[in-house]
Amino acid sequence: MRQIILDTETTGLRVDDGNRILEIAAVEMIDRRLSSPDRHFHCYINPGRDSEEGALNVHGLTTEFLSDKPKFAQIADEFLDFVAGAEVIIHNAPFDLAFLNMEMAKLGRGKFQDHVANVIDTLAMAKDQRPGKRNNLDALCDFFDIDRSNRTLHGALIDCELLSEVYLGLTRGQDSLMIDFDPYAGNDAALAFAKSNRKPLRVVSATAAELAEHEAYLAALDKSVKGECLWRQMGKSGL
Repeated sequence: MRQIILDTETTGLRVDDGNRILEIAAVEMIDRRLSSPDRHFHCYINPGRDSEEGALNVHGLTTEFLSDKPKFAQIADEFLDFVAGAEVIIHNAPFDLAFLNMEMAKLGRGKFQDHVANVIDTLAMAKDQRPGKRNNLDALCDFFDIDRSNRTLHGALIDCELLSEVYLGLTRGQDSLMIDFDPYAGNDAALAFAKSNRKPLRVVSATAAELAEHEAYLAALDKSVKGECLWRQMGKSGL
């Protein structure tokens, strides 16, 4: 299963105000494991206009820095070839899709969605799993204990790398589907890259207070059934 984690940076928040894309990053993931760095797409783009002050404070990409970078039209074919047929994962997908589809329309290339298998919005997933909580990328990194210390400014590439870990956290139950599958067989470079990015599993043990509360709950169950509750019986049988 080929997936692409995608992020863009833009000159401002609204397409209708004439804002444009100025950075695109796309990180390849095969069977829930990041590919080697040479399978990532990343480029800065000359948007042909200045960034709004608020956006510039977020991404820090100045007009001067972007002045010698290619236009979107110059990178469109390479970008579309890279994402073609993949499942694309975006945080707050409607925002990025609005800009991507605007750029595509200017080139007469249809919609971005026409070139990929489908699009997953991790913000919508997070809201389903964590209703009423803050679900921006920073908050989700904190929730899943993902190191974001290198993220001083928003950047499309680093945001993709963080989002890949957030996506795995949001879909962790799917890992068991791949337990007997080794996608790196015969690919030593990809395996080395994966190992270098793999963090130790976090083990969280119950506190003494939590154990005491659990025991009190079981005792209440025992009392309600006038004997030994099913939970204790299953524990004794090893189930």
